Amino acid sequence: MFIQTESTPNPATLKFLPGQSVLEVGTADFPTPEAGEASPLAKRIFATGGVKGVFFGMDFVTVTKADDVEWDHIKPGILGAIMEHYQSGASVMGANHQVTSGHAEHTGEDGEIVGQIKELLDTRVRPAVAQDGGDITFHGFERGIVYLHMQGACAGCPSSTLTLKMGIENLLRHYIPEVIEVRPVAA
Repeated sequence: MFIQTESTPNPATLKFLPGQSVLEVGTADFPTPEAGEASPLAKRIFATGGVKGVFFGMDFVTVTKADDVEWDHIKPGILGAIMEHYQSGASVMGANHQVTSGHAEHTGEDGEIVGQIKELLDTRVRPAVAQDGGDITFHGFERGIVYLHMQGACAGCPSSTLTLKMGIENLLRHYIPEVIEVRPVAA
């Protein structure tokens, strides 16, 4: 098994490509070791030490390291954990894992606008940020402000503010006049 690695715009995050499916659909975010208990693979990666977060896409795993460790010291252990996992035949997610779109539900009068926002995120934004090892999901819409949740390589990335303001905000404002601003939300 050969696992490729790619850098991401976030220097604290690396993208690992195992050459096999990671998730059949959707994404899974494990911002803490406790959250990682839901996944045998995430649990193995956290156990290597120096790992702050794990994120799964359809064909990739992104790992965010702790600030006080270097990639040279933890990358071999992470590669080993991913390889061991796939060779063991264990499932990536625990039995209780529910697949979702990642977007927060929205009820209320702005349902049509929210539907348009989610559609643009799914077709234009999420495929692009997945290339960088992350995901951006809808969190809420209130008084013209769209709240988005950044995951994987996007969470804590130095260029995420620029991506939100110059990219996503401009895109949404162009197609949906009711959108005034885009803001990130904490996990």
